[in-house]
Amino acid sequence: MRNGRSWLGFLMLSLFLGFSLASDRKWWRKSAQPTETMSSMMLNRAGSSLVFPVHGNVYPTGYYNVTLYIGHPPKPYFLDLDTGSDLTWLQCDAPCVSCTETPHPLYRPSNDLVPSNDPLCIALHSPGNHQCQDPEQCDYEVEYADGGSSLGVLLRDVFALNYSNGIRIKPRLALGCGYDQLPGASHHPLDGVLGLGKGKASILSQLHGQGLVKNVVGHCLSGREGGYLFFGDDLYDSRHVTWTSMSRNHPQHYSLGDAELTFGGKTTGIKNLLVVFDSGSSYSYFNLQAYEALTYLIKRELTGKPLKEAPDDDTLPLCWKGRKPFKNIREVKKYFKSLSLSFSRGWRSKTHFELHPESYLIISMKGNVCLGILNGTEAGLQDINLIGDISMQDRMVIYDNEKQAIGWVGANCDQIPKSRTTNI
Repeated sequence: MRNGRSWLGFLMLSLFLGFSLASDRKWWRKSAQPTETMSSMMLNRAGSSLVFPVHGNVYPTGYYNVTLYIGHPPKPYFLDLDTGSDLTWLQCDAPCVSCTETPHPLYRPSNDLVPSNDPLCIALHSPGNHQCQDPEQCDYEVEYADGGSSLGVLLRDVFALNYSNGIRIKPRLALGCGYDQLPGASHHPLDGVLGLGKGKASILSQLHGQGLVKNVVGHCLSGREGGYLFFGDDLYDSRHVTWTSMSRNHPQHYSLGDAELTFGGKTTGIKNLLVVFDSGSSYSYFNLQAYEALTYLIKRELTGKPLKEAPDDDTLPLCWKGRKPFKNIREVKKYFKSLSLSFSRGWRSKTHFELHPESYLIISMKGNVCLGILNGTEAGLQDINLIGDISMQDRMVIYDNEKQAIGWVGANCDQIPKSRTTNI
């Protein structure tokens, strides 16, 4: 969601009508720049993972981002990595009513427009609402749960990418040229968003469609700083990963379906929690019932402990202070119990996604400890429960769309692992 950053269930992609695009918002299709490609056979022999260093942290930065090189010649752009949305877009160098500040010069769009009848364009619009003012171009509007939005035109451009074994490719991929942006409550000073969702328009789906990677994306976010993002399946040993099938009832999300919440190894009585994994959300979100149960249990557990609520710390809704400021989670985690989300894997079989204190607490600038699980109902998520960045730190999380499974394993996210495929 975008801290609420972008959650796919609340991501509404619809045609922007009643806004003049024909005159000052139109690009004409011209011949595309040449694209460097490799055959699928060569790629399968060479190894199939594309790897990107990740920068940022949950707190105090508030987001993780990757650098992509786009255009001809390629130029760097900082993108918010977001498994909760499909569309990748950049703030575009075009006439705009509301342009956001970016760390790099604005993206100069290519002339390779995606027409309105292209399957990628159709995928970006809700059923029955695919009507573009000009058949030569695909107009889009993205609205995010935090109140932000992006309005633009879909086009194709060159992406300069590196495989884990050093081989370079330059595929031509579709992205959004966003010319009118409305910053949301959690706006970040980046060049745009990298949509990693399951939809046809996502970068992962496009790369897979061109035979360049398997339909797998994963990330490893460090609890200190940085991490890495990857497309493909040769950076991990599947045998060491805990796997659970994606929910068939929610095929548009990275969801494992309903879960049961436990606290300190004991059931809370909270069941049927619809859980979605979303790297676009810095924090995790529980619905009202689960959030109130959790905060009640934590407060009860802290009774008699040397911690007092700190209402003067507005870093997050619920913070506690000690006798002196805390420097790190290690100093305070002994006062908190682990949580767990249990997912059914069939008859009498369950998978547990553990949330240790490091996976739901932060130390604020004031030296207080704050709860990094927020009230999702209050944030407008209704009954959705999000697993955000804070709860995915220091483990590799893998979204395997070929096997329709999500997996995780503890990992050192400070170091990118070597490819398990031998170089040719």
